[in-house]
Amino acid sequence: MTPKKRNWIIAIVAVLALGWVVSLFQDEPDKAEAETKPKPSATAAAKPTDKPSKEAPKPSGIPSPDTAQTAALIRALGAIEPGLVVKEDRAVDRARNVCSDIKADKPAATVQSNAKARYEGGTVPSLTDKQASDIVTAVKSSFCG
Repeated sequence: MTPKKRNWIIAIVAVLALGWVVSLFQDEPDKAEAETKPKPSATAAAKPTDKPSKEAPKPSGIPSPDTAQTAALIRALGAIEPGLVVKEDRAVDRARNVCSDIKADKPAATVQSNAKARYEGGTVPSLTDKQASDIVTAVKSSFCG
């Protein structure tokens, strides 16, 4: 092997090793999360302020379930599809957004399709229209009546 060829091989191996080391330190997004379609949002994104506010935060207007209501909601969602409640906090946040749609008097079909879009993805790749309807019913019966 000629010295020139050996130097090229050493350089290629060094570049590959460096690339591998760098890849160890980079966060890789969750593939299931990356493949999900965007979820409709009930509220606009908050704009950051230049200075912290000393006022108490204003309530969002979206009802929040209390402890007993949260337990009932989680039970109902788990009965529809166990994957819906793998992350309970996320399930409750999504339920609050469904409730926001209900309180905004959106058409029932819109509420149902938004609920389906919010809960699909990750641990629940797809939901039926019946399951989406059951989710809306669970939200209404647990805290958003």
